[in-house]
Formats: sequence, C-alpha cells, structure tokens
Amino acid sequence: MRMIDYFDNGAKYYPNNIAFIDVDCGDASITYAAASAVTHRIAAAIRGNSYQQGSHIGILAPNSTIAFLTLLGLFRAEAVWLPINPRNTVATNVDLLTRFDGDLLFYHSDYAQEAQQIMDAVPNIREAVCIDGDATVGSTLENWSEGHPETHQMGPADLEATFAVFPTGGTTGKSKGVVLNHRSIYTMYQNFYAHFNYHDETCHLVVAPMTHSAGIIGGLHFARGGTNVVMSKAAPNLICDAIDKYSVSHLFLPPTVVYMMLALPDVKDRDYSSLQHFLVGAAPTSVEKLKEAVAVFGPVMTEAFGQSEAPAAITAKAPWDYIDKDGNINERRLASIGRPCVNNRVAILDEDGKELKRGHAGEICIQGDLVSPGYYKNPEATAEVRQFGWHHTGDVGVMDDEGFITIVDRKKDMIITGGFNVFPNEVEQILNSHSAVQDCAVIGVPDDKWGEAVNAIVQLKAGHECDEEILIALCKRELGGVKAPKVVEFIDDLPRSSAGKVLKTELRKKYWEGRERAVN
Repeated sequence: MRMIDYFDNGAKYYPNNIAFIDVDCGDASITYAAASAVTHRIAAAIRGNSYQQGSHIGILAPNSTIAFLTLLGLFRAEAVWLPINPRNTVATNVDLLTRFDGDLLFYHSDYAQEAQQIMDAVPNIREAVCIDGDATVGSTLENWSEGHPETHQMGPADLEATFAVFPTGGTTGKSKGVVLNHRSIYTMYQNFYAHFNYHDETCHLVVAPMTHSAGIIGGLHFARGGTNVVMSKAAPNLICDAIDKYSVSHLFLPPTVVYMMLALPDVKDRDYSSLQHFLVGAAPTSVEKLKEAVAVFGPVMTEAFGQSEAPAAITAKAPWDYIDKDGNINERRLASIGRPCVNNRVAILDEDGKELKRGHAGEICIQGDLVSPGYYKNPEATAEVRQFGWHHTGDVGVMDDEGFITIVDRKKDMIITGGFNVFPNEVEQILNSHSAVQDCAVIGVPDDKWGEAVNAIVQLKAGHECDEEILIALCKRELGGVKAPKVVEFIDDLPRSSAGKVLKTELRKKYWEGRERAVN
C-alpha cells in the first residue's frame, strides 16, 4: 500500500466524508469524492505534460488544501516528491532542487517571487505551475491541466519505488538527500496503526509544516475517511481554538509549539475533550513540560522517535505507556522515547557494533523496512551510517528492562531547535566568512522554549573587533532566523585537541553540567 492507495480507500468507502477543511480559506471543505477528482486531474496533467513515473517534483506552498491535493496528485502520477520548505532561504531551495534533480515546480501564489528566482537559477526545472489563483510565473494549474483526461490510471504498486527525497544535513553544510521508498512509509504507517488509535471519524489538525512529518502523518487518516483540518500558522491560541472548534482527535506538533501553548494564560480553560493523540516529535521534549502537558491536555500525550532516514516510528510511546500498573505517571517512562515499534529491530550498540546489555549507553541503531535505502547519489554517506548491518541514528541511548529507551547524548553535532535541524558547520561557515573572525564553534545549549538554542563561540583575530549583533545579523541574512545564533560569545582561545580540532564537548560542559542528559 502507498499513501495514494490509502487515500483511494477513503474515497471508495467514505466518498461523502469531508477530506479536508482549509482554515485559511474560510473553512472551505471538500469531500473525498471531490478531492479524488482533483488529484486525478493533476496526475493526468503531470503525465500528459510529458513528466514520467519517477519525475522529481517540488511543491513550494504553505499548508493548504490545494497543496495537499497537489501532493496526492503527484503521488497518483507516480512521481517523486521533493519537499521544499518555504521557510528555507531561496538559495537553500535552489541548491536542493538542483542537486536532487528537480524536474517540475508547483508553487503557491504567496511564493511567486521565490518561484521566479528558482526558475532563474535551477536549469533542470522545465516549468513552474501556480496551484492557486493567477500565475505570474509559468502557467496556472487550470490552464496547465486543459486538454488532459479527467482521470489517470496508475500502474501496479511498487513499494521499492521512490516516494520522496527528503533533505537532511551533513558535516559539509550541504544537505544530503534521504531517499524514502513507499515501503518505508508503509512500514511507518503500520507502526502507527499498531501503537496508536486510528479509526472512523478521526480529525487531524495539520498545523506543523507539511514538508516535515505533518503531511505524511495526515495520510494515516485517509483509509477510514478521516478529516484533515489544514492551518498555515502555528499560533498557539489558534491551535487551541481549532481543537475545540473542529473536535480535533489527532494533532502533531514539535515541542516548542507545545511549550508556547502551555504558556497561554487561559490554556487550562479550553476544551480538549476530543483529543485522543497529541503527538509530540521532531525534537527532544522537556520532561517537566511533558508532565505539565499531561496535566493540561489530559492522558493523550503521545510520542514517536524517528529521523528522516527512518521516518517517525523507530520507537513509540502511547498515552497508556506513561502510566504504571498502579495508574500513576511513570517518571522513568516519561523521560524515555518509548519502546521499539513492532515492525523494527532496535538495538543499543557499542563502537564495535556489538549489542550492549540493558542499562548500558550506546548508539541507538535500527534494522527493518522502515529504514531508507540510502542517500541520493551518495553511496559513501550511506555506507557510513550502515556499518555492521544496522542503520546508525547518531543518538546515544540506554534501554531499560522493559524496553523503554532514553536518549542521553547525541553523537552528531546536529542541533534540534524548535523541531528544525541546524548543522553547526553551516553556521560556522558564515561566521568564519567575517573578516574579524579567526575561528568559531557553534553548539546547542539547553533552552526552555526551543529545546536547544544555537550558540556561537567566536575567537577573533588579534587586533580585530566585532560585536554580537553584527555576527547574528550576518547569519540571519545568509541562513534565516532559525539557524542564526541566539547568542555569540567571544573567547581568547578555543579549546582544541592535539590534532587541532575544536573540542565542542568542553564548550558544552558549562551549559549541560548537572543534567542527566546531554540533549534537552
């Protein structure tokens, strides 16, 4: 089964159910039957305009019903999704679409200027299509679809075919492309169906970016005719309003947005009785904030641990996993990322690839169909994370006697801030471009709101001066606000190993001292 097959089951058995509600379009709704017709027309237009099975297609759009329908049309055409985040800089999206061999760009009118810049800079993209309203770049979807059939017949399901190429980070500062096939997504869905509740009449709020997990998680509701309520703005008060207004049963958010919701003065006065699964993921969650969330939203908090290379379902923790046999919240389980999902093999390995005994810290590794085939056109990077026949997550954890895993450290330098990945080298490259900077190190430090905050420690050249505001502004201009440091500290000499490598572990110590975990 592919995502589009789950959607087609919804259209077949629940044709009159509401498939999507678009909050930003005045609560405009569309049934499964009507939505299916749109996806067929989009697929027929894709194939009719000479794009083939396996063509690489990007969608540059905010969360919206038309963006979701375009994505489903892409899958019906048996094309490959290139998720490009509107929050990225244009330069980042140009780089991704170039290196991941984009063929076609769908865009929302809100991003017409960015679409033009992409078309000017990416030679392999043949054309741009505006999915809503009038087109200032390329064609409108309506005009582009004219003269093509109303339906498109897919070929037989091939679970080994590529579903998407998801960008991730790397030590070079350039994103690697994680190749996900349909089997990975199918396995993720089976893990979620096994561990959580999905049934008729569910309502899922799509407010986290569709280009991250929220879009894929929305597909879990198709098979039983569930509704996806789509919002483009993750404003905490609007999310609380939406839970009550639409009787939301399922919701996925990164921890930082959950923390913002908990900070609302009237958060305890809202009605959350419809919630069944409030899924928190994409970044480590503060244990104290998670405990508060259980008290506020009820026994509905849910967690799943994954990464682009093994999407969203390496381990899972359902609401009932928080509770011990006496009906009390289990603090140890609360701090964990859950137990291995049923369709995975998960182990804690040492540096030699040997499985460690329970209670001993080692790298969290996974085998099974959830795991990506590898990185796009990068066999060396694929081999590096697949040593000893396992996929290595880069996270260090401890498994207890019940199988619950707690992350205690991160082998990789990656910083997760507000659910977004920031790779230090990318920021360091920008800081080092300033004429006054001799060297620098970028690290993650604990932050109550973002989970981790980006901090820069800078060593200036002798006789040079520079202030914090200038360097932060430089990073914001080049990388955007998410990746820019929140703080820049200046130091006379960065600590180094005998080989001259900056010792980031030494720099982190003063921030993480006294904490049980080296990640938040």
